Amino acid sequence: MIRLLTGVAALALPAAAMAQGEDWGSDPVPAGLHNPKEIVVRGGLLWRATGDDVQSSAIIEDVPRGLGARIENRLRDEAGIVQFRRSDGRSAHPTSQGATLRGLGGNASSRALVTLDGVPQADPFGGWVAWSAYDAINLGGIAITRGGGGGADGPGALAGTIALYSTLTDGAEASFAYGNRDSWDASASVGRRIGNGQVAIDGRYGRGDGFIPVTKGQRGTVDRAAPYEQGGLGLRMRFDAGDDSRIEASLRGFSDRRDRGTDFTDSKVDGVDASLRFVHDPLGETQWLALAYVQVRDFESGFASVAAGRNSIAPVLFQRVPATGVGARIEVRPVIGATNRPRLGVDWRRTVGRTEEDFFFSGVVPGRHRIAGGSSDTVGAFAEWTSGDFNDGFLWTLSGRVDRWWLGEGYRLERNIAGPVITDLRFAVRQGWEGSGRAGVRWTSDAFSLRAAAYRGWRLPTLNELYRPFRVGAEVTTANAALKPERLWGGEVGADWDNGDTKLSATLFANHLTNAIANVTLAPNLNQRQNLDAIDSKGVEVSAEQRIGPATLRATYAFTDAKVDASGAALALDGRRPAQIAKHGGSVSLRSNTGGPFGGFATLRYVGKQNEDDLGLLALDDALTLDAGLSWRFSDAVSIEARGENLFDELVPAAISSSGIVERATPRTLWVGARMSF
Repeated sequence: MIRLLTGVAALALPAAAMAQGEDWGSDPVPAGLHNPKEIVVRGGLLWRATGDDVQSSAIIEDVPRGLGARIENRLRDEAGIVQFRRSDGRSAHPTSQGATLRGLGGNASSRALVTLDGVPQADPFGGWVAWSAYDAINLGGIAITRGGGGGADGPGALAGTIALYSTLTDGAEASFAYGNRDSWDASASVGRRIGNGQVAIDGRYGRGDGFIPVTKGQRGTVDRAAPYEQGGLGLRMRFDAGDDSRIEASLRGFSDRRDRGTDFTDSKVDGVDASLRFVHDPLGETQWLALAYVQVRDFESGFASVAAGRNSIAPVLFQRVPATGVGARIEVRPVIGATNRPRLGVDWRRTVGRTEEDFFFSGVVPGRHRIAGGSSDTVGAFAEWTSGDFNDGFLWTLSGRVDRWWLGEGYRLERNIAGPVITDLRFAVRQGWEGSGRAGVRWTSDAFSLRAAAYRGWRLPTLNELYRPFRVGAEVTTANAALKPERLWGGEVGADWDNGDTKLSATLFANHLTNAIANVTLAPNLNQRQNLDAIDSKGVEVSAEQRIGPATLRATYAFTDAKVDASGAALALDGRRPAQIAKHGGSVSLRSNTGGPFGGFATLRYVGKQNEDDLGLLALDDALTLDAGLSWRFSDAVSIEARGENLFDELVPAAISSSGIVERATPRTLWVGARMSF
């Protein structure tokens, strides 16, 4: 049975995220908020801030858990949301799963801000996202805001915000499924009301023998199936603390074990998150909240070198990355006028981490050791004002944010394990100021709306980008402690139609990302992380949704024209499309939306051709996949389900090496199982 990390007893966050400006939990809705789409989360509702409606946005209501379902794959149904690799969290390397939108790629660090109940989720050291950390969580919905500048979200929301919202189970529910390649998936949640509060426990365990990542015809004797084993437990509580006040707390741990389909490529991620929030939200009076959280991550991974012909293999690197993220936030919403509340707040986030690496192996014995890392801090203050009537007429919003950032003394030490120090570097403390904000307007008449927004955002380089060199095969990428923060200017205009049964949306956008951090080729097999002059990205996003009796048909499409603006050492990249960014992407899905005994879904996804490398010398072909499932609830408490992933068994290229070896994403996988609810 999988080992779960059980340390860290820190208090921290909520069951409803404040970063999006959602309802703090009071009922009726606090002034200044609206409910454009209600999401039933077993007794609760997911609310969004009115200011976000000047930008392209979407809400995912149906976030199934268990029976092989994956959150990162559900997000792929919204065109334009991409992860650095096309593989999901069962087979991708954990460091390759950063999320972005609107063509703002370049490396595996997230340029979209991912939050869970208001807490930033990017790895404190590397900026990637451990999607398996959310397998055990009972999610009530996901709110997606495309485009940056939302000051209340905090720094890092260059491409947009992906806000995950958990929900407290009232009763008990469980699922169990079996799939191809001896795969198992079990989940359970139990919760109950205690006095004036509620407590819930969630858990999930999954494992599988995995598939061989290297495509057929290129495999050698070193290639084998890549197994995975993942699980997690979470405890969430909510209790009243006097009139109009309450305390919300969360503690969860997760563990992830997988490898890359050869010896010496095992990886593991252990994590513990905790949070505490105090909310005071009387109707008609000043509302405020205080939030604190902590993230603890421990990541380990091995890397190997495979000989030509793939008939022998040797270890080249073993890496361990302990990292911690802590933060706090205070927000106040005073009453000004009858309907509008300004949002005023301050927040702080600190990350500390290091990489500990053994390399220069002789056989299986390492000859050299490296340690590299540092710390970063951001302290910010924000203000947002939204005025007008969401239902009809004009609504406008204006927000601003100022951040002070610090990079503590970084370091990199290399020494021969049986000998002297080779490198002992210290990198100077740096600090600076950054501003961000958003201005937007929306005009609504009956079912039709027009909107426009302009925004500025920024992102601090991760500790990984600043201090850690790495190697993949023969490709060496050096770190760059002089990297500058990324800065984005962007804007969009759009139109929406929503009459209840029919929903249409179209958005034109343009983004200019300066100091974009990318892995730049300097010479054959030698790269360095550098700030590019800019990435310019423009395009169109469209979506259409139609309710058809007991089902809902939804289609999304994104066209992204992204180009690099580069000079100097990166001149060869000028005019090229960023790595891992496709021009075209889309999906069509049909999902049942009634509570009848029969249900199901079918989702067709398309991802266009994209470059593997910065120079565009290696290309990943496009792919069309189909996922589908059927369910039958034969009693109030029990239903059975069958679902399939990649039913056409389409070859979905996820990576290609400089020698032309292609790695694939998940092949056809079939699941059958049952759900129970009491």
